[in-house]
Amino acid sequence: MQPLFRALTAVLAAGLLAGVATPGVLAADAGPPGGSSSAQESIDWKPCSQDATAECGTLRLPIDWARPSGGTFDLAVARRKATDPDRRVGVLLVNPGGPGDSGVDFAVRRAPSHFSGDIQERFDIVGFDPRGVGGSNPVKCSTKLLDQRPSAYPRNQAQFDELAEYNRALRQDCRRHTGPLFDHADTLSVVRDMDALRAALGEKKLNYFGHSYGTLIGEQYAEEYGDRIRSMALTANIDHSLGTREFLVSSAAAAEDSFHQFVRWCDRTSSCALHGRDVTAVWDGLLARADRGEVPDPGSPDRALTANDITLFAFKAFYGPDWDELATYVAGLDAQKPSERSGSAEPRQVDPQTKAEPFHAVFCQDWRIRPKDHREYAKLTQAELRAAPHMRGTPRVHAAVAGCIGWPDEVNNPQHRLRITEAPKILMLHSRHDPANHFAWAANVHRQTRATTVLLPYEGAGHSVYGRSDCTRDAVDDYLTELRLPRAGSSCVPAGTD
Repeated sequence: MQPLFRALTAVLAAGLLAGVATPGVLAADAGPPGGSSSAQESIDWKPCSQDATAECGTLRLPIDWARPSGGTFDLAVARRKATDPDRRVGVLLVNPGGPGDSGVDFAVRRAPSHFSGDIQERFDIVGFDPRGVGGSNPVKCSTKLLDQRPSAYPRNQAQFDELAEYNRALRQDCRRHTGPLFDHADTLSVVRDMDALRAALGEKKLNYFGHSYGTLIGEQYAEEYGDRIRSMALTANIDHSLGTREFLVSSAAAAEDSFHQFVRWCDRTSSCALHGRDVTAVWDGLLARADRGEVPDPGSPDRALTANDITLFAFKAFYGPDWDELATYVAGLDAQKPSERSGSAEPRQVDPQTKAEPFHAVFCQDWRIRPKDHREYAKLTQAELRAAPHMRGTPRVHAAVAGCIGWPDEVNNPQHRLRITEAPKILMLHSRHDPANHFAWAANVHRQTRATTVLLPYEGAGHSVYGRSDCTRDAVDDYLTELRLPRAGSSCVPAGTD
């Protein structure tokens, strides 16, 4: 298996109870159209096994909302009740992104430290695992086949054809292990699930907090069910109107911008492990050595790191940003003696037989991204490299696009400009130097929805936004609790700056 793809699993995923209802529970004003007796009326809450202070349950929903009387699956849900019931505003549905991150895990383990005390006092925080993820009929694929994944960088048409054939075989394998839900893992189906969850919770209007890929869920919910929203806060926004080239090039430019932010920080920060050196030259030299197989993997000295391994480590560090950790990592690799081995073999995984792998089941049904041949793909790759010469494009996004090669052209939820007509004002926050989702994505979404969105930039780095400063946290809290929006044209500066 290519080392990059194994490491990408955690980043891509960087960044979600039995019973039959009475007929008509999902009426037109209380849930998605096409309601039927296959839907479950309420959730049987019980203490969560991982933390009894939270409640967990499931909600039975149709696999295919176009055929609601067909097969069903159980949507995994978790809830933390408002700690001050007398001041309770309502339910706050949350999604941490991915695609592939668990909303149940977020609500149970992360919400108490993520959200302010005021949010926890006034909202029931409810997370759910989107269909295909975690406890909601997870997409599973053969571990053995996943370990055979070819390079995402084919050098010629023959290797491109090999990648396409592999993707087709993997898709069929995942469909077999997952069942019918595999063909309905798109975000528009998740949106319909979310509205059914709103109805099952007994809420006429929902409040929603979505991060990264979770913003796409929010954006499309606002399109479909805008009149059922009380408040919606979105951070690190997705622009679902982008074409293939725009998507790849803007993603690469975001990663490259974060690299330059890191270099500037190191130049001015004496504690940086590379302070006083030409950081860009050290970095470029390290990648050149990796290209020659001369950089031993500190965690597995019998293999050499590739340039993609190193850029992926940096990309993940930019999320924090964890610049100290990255500088120490680069300095340590640079100080090593050349490796005597040039291979990149890893220990072979033999257990378990299947592995949860939801990313491409969602991504390839949400995006009409299908490079047709090696010539087209090579041009896209070169455009990536021009946009991010130091980061070598964006391994994360490149792998996402590579995984859709060979898939059917039909897409359940293709890109389009947002058309939000009935929603109240939606609050958007976005880091100016987000390494993954370019700031231009948020600006473009805001242009498409100017009548219904307010954009608050954070003038700093990193992927997460809410807890970045008092300014960002207070803006979200004031909006969710009191519907008080920031002044138009305002922004939040990093802590410690004027």
